[in-house]
Amino acid sequence: MEKTAVDRTAGQDAVEEELPPVSDRLVVIRPASRIPKLDFHELWQYRELALTFVWRDLKVRYKQTAIGVGWALLQPFVTMVVLTLIFGKFAKFPSQNLPYPIFLYSAQLPWTYFQSSFQSSSFSVSLNSALVTKIYFPRVLLPLAAIIVPAVDFLLASTILGGMMVYFHIAIGWEALLAPLFILLAAVTALGAGLLFSVANVRYRDVPYVIPFLVQIWFYCSGVIYPIGALKPHWQWILSLNPMTGVITGFRWALVGTPPPHAGQFALSVAMAGLLFLVGLTVFRGFEPRFADTI
Repeated sequence: MEKTAVDRTAGQDAVEEELPPVSDRLVVIRPASRIPKLDFHELWQYRELALTFVWRDLKVRYKQTAIGVGWALLQPFVTMVVLTLIFGKFAKFPSQNLPYPIFLYSAQLPWTYFQSSFQSSSFSVSLNSALVTKIYFPRVLLPLAAIIVPAVDFLLASTILGGMMVYFHIAIGWEALLAPLFILLAAVTALGAGLLFSVANVRYRDVPYVIPFLVQIWFYCSGVIYPIGALKPHWQWILSLNPMTGVITGFRWALVGTPPPHAGQFALSVAMAGLLFLVGLTVFRGFEPRFADTI
């Protein structure tokens, strides 16, 4: 008996030596914090899942289509032609000494990215209800992946802008190096709004009818078809409350040489983008534990 006890104790010691420390084996599950913050360490651990979401959405976007990714070029180009005829040729909107097609398209690029990102992120949670109700993963991965997918279309559509700049003999300057920063601001704005509306979409089923209407109003308040500088100063400040006003004015300046954005107005747009992101993240994190029960 004593020998068996000794052997059993020795075996337990050997097993404990083979196992990793308790701190490495212990997983603590806590309620989601309502503090508006992103757990970057956890997001990094689930990076492969995020890439899977992105790749899945990319494949679904053009699955069984006749021209595939050609839609990423055809849609913005046709839209540019139609808007140019309406607002450039017939309405004769000012274009800051640029040919109206390139004036319009240089703003249409960041706007299309924002529009697609905002709409995709707003529906990201409800469209993935089967995953949300069955397994755990950081739910914020869904709207994050939704704003990455439209970046592929943005890069493809940018080739048209490059061709137009060559055709109209518009030189590119050092300011072009700042263009990605304005797209980043558009991404932050889309993510903030997407987080907010993804929560609303889980609770209220009439949100899908609200979003297209909101996007249409947002479009006309962002200076896509007209220059913000052509408006009276008080209207410029009011429209600067819209973060996309700063994005479009700055992106257009960086690539095609329009007047730079007003420092104060651009700072206001950046501040509103940050506020929108914090509000969206706060609401999302606060409602996240109830997604599976409500969706």
